Amino acid sequence: MAQTAVAPSLTPQGPKTKTKAKKRYLKAKKERRKKRKALPGTAHRTESSRRDEEDESGSDEAEPSGSESEGASAAEQVDAPPKIALPAKRGDGERPKKRRKIDTEEPDARHASSPEDDEVAEPPAQPSSAPRPRSATPPVALPAFPQPRRPEAPSKSVLALQGLDKALIEAEVVDPATTVPLDAAKDAQDERTGLSGRMRRRLQDLGITELFAVQTAVVPLLLSSPRSRALYRPYDPPEDLCVSAPTGSGKTLAYVLPIVEILSSRVVTRLRALVVLPTRDLVLQVRETFEAIAKGRGLKIGTATGQHSFAHEQAQLVAERNEELQGGSSKVDILICTPGRLIDHLNGTPNFSLQHLRFLVIDEADRLLAQSFQDWLAQVLAATRPPRASDDSGTSLSSELATASIDRVVRGRPHPDALSPAFLHLLRGVHYVRTDYDEKKEPSCQKLLFSATLTRDPAKIAALGLRQPKYVVVQSPKTSAASKEEGVLDFVMEKFTMPATLTEHMVVCESSVKPLMLFHLVHARGVTNALVFTKSAESTARLVRLFEFFESAHSDSQGRRIVARAYSSDLAPGERKSILEQFKSQDVQLLVCSDLISRGIDISHVSHVVSYDVPVDFRKYVHRVGRTARAGRAGDAWTLVEEQEARYFKTMLKEADHLDKVKRVRVADADVEPLKPAYEVALARLKESYARSS
Repeated sequence: MAQTAVAPSLTPQGPKTKTKAKKRYLKAKKERRKKRKALPGTAHRTESSRRDEEDESGSDEAEPSGSESEGASAAEQVDAPPKIALPAKRGDGERPKKRRKIDTEEPDARHASSPEDDEVAEPPAQPSSAPRPRSATPPVALPAFPQPRRPEAPSKSVLALQGLDKALIEAEVVDPATTVPLDAAKDAQDERTGLSGRMRRRLQDLGITELFAVQTAVVPLLLSSPRSRALYRPYDPPEDLCVSAPTGSGKTLAYVLPIVEILSSRVVTRLRALVVLPTRDLVLQVRETFEAIAKGRGLKIGTATGQHSFAHEQAQLVAERNEELQGGSSKVDILICTPGRLIDHLNGTPNFSLQHLRFLVIDEADRLLAQSFQDWLAQVLAATRPPRASDDSGTSLSSELATASIDRVVRGRPHPDALSPAFLHLLRGVHYVRTDYDEKKEPSCQKLLFSATLTRDPAKIAALGLRQPKYVVVQSPKTSAASKEEGVLDFVMEKFTMPATLTEHMVVCESSVKPLMLFHLVHARGVTNALVFTKSAESTARLVRLFEFFESAHSDSQGRRIVARAYSSDLAPGERKSILEQFKSQDVQLLVCSDLISRGIDISHVSHVVSYDVPVDFRKYVHRVGRTARAGRAGDAWTLVEEQEARYFKTMLKEADHLDKVKRVRVADADVEPLKPAYEVALARLKESYARSS
């Protein structure tokens, strides 16, 4: 017979009575609670005792009394299955249990507020018998700190002056408008400039009647005192000089005049002045200046550019190549060269020595210092300094050199040899004895640096090993009340000065019509006797060919033709010289060139400079436009800017504080309409020529 499992009912069964065991347990519990309350330090109840009281009061109300309930309870414990613990349901009339309050009320006030606890619990002990509890310690306030904020960035002027040489910050600023007239009537030395009467008369013969700003600062500085005119200064070495001046301001003449004046007193020909330049064309131009100024002085001037063979240059520079001479041998007093050829002679020409050097001139210094060809600067500086004298340098002679010296004496043919004062301790056959009274001898070489955009890089300046350098900056003041510090700051922040007679323009156009804009400038605005700068030798050749095709098509109707020639590094030196002579004689009206000619070249009749391609930086822009408006003459500079390059070009000018000085020229379509037929014909012919060549 199947038995049906009856699920236990979860409905309440009525009040239950306490068993005897339960009553004894509750009685013992009350006694223990009373004992705890009577002990000191128990003025307030713990959370556990409070829960026990609530359980007790709940048990008294919920459990009925009687033996029936006791028996039923025992039966349920035996027969009924274990009950599942369910959450207790609260009746409608039941009060919810109180939640624990976290506060700082007195214990007596907290416990006296519950009427249910009064029915079960005994009244608490008197507070007078128990110690009063301490009040809670208030939390310590945290220290107040200011809100974090981003620090203010230092100004550009502060950043520009960081890490610079103190001498650069204390540079002498010269106004470009400063001039000093020359008086050729007197034979005595001029007190203001230090130039002799003979030199002033020579300048007057060349048409030079006054000195420009850079010359008024540099020439007196190098000729100020009698000791500055000495050829050797081992115990009082001269101070080095760095000059930054605008293009066309006369920097070349500023160092040519003192060098010729000082070296004119020499008796024996030694290499005493070395001028280093970046290009061969500039070497030839500077040589012409030296020959014109030093005419009649007996000074011998040489060049080394690689234009002639190495053996030919050796024969022109060195007098004695068979005998080894410690003091060297030289046929020239002044050598003008490029850095690569100079290193070749230092390493490969016997008796080529720089120990007698009095002047080392680095023209276009920023470009030369950027070149690292064979580490030319370190080798040149090392050749001007004597090796360190050791205590036994005079006694440890090599046997070969000693034998060669004895052989010359025995044969009766001693060869003349002469060392500079700083190198005397290396003389063969003479024992060098160090004493406590010896005074250190320094080389007499004075370094002169010139550039329109002189570098301010501390690392490059430190590589020069300058001796107590002095800086001269030719800078136009922004206002009449501008201070010297502002002028130096403009130089440091590369805000270079342009010639005052220069007018600058820019034309913004599409790239497809840029050649047409150049033709418009030539034919409509009279831009002739001009230098046109491109970005590469290839661009130069292509533009010249297009211009020739355009002139061929345009001159058929107009009858007037303008000649343009290319001038780039792809040409042979002789061909470049021939083209330059044609341009100077105005047989060529446009000279299209790369940046090869943008450094230092001085052509007097250049009235316009056109940057067909935008220069990559402001330094190149300065050197390009500096080919015109030289020596006080007027000139115009034009820049053709493609539309996608306009923002970059304007930003470059704005950073140099030069944007307001460049005027924008707008060219309407109607202005170039007459040139379009010839332009289209020239483009078609250019395309055909390149198709045939490929």
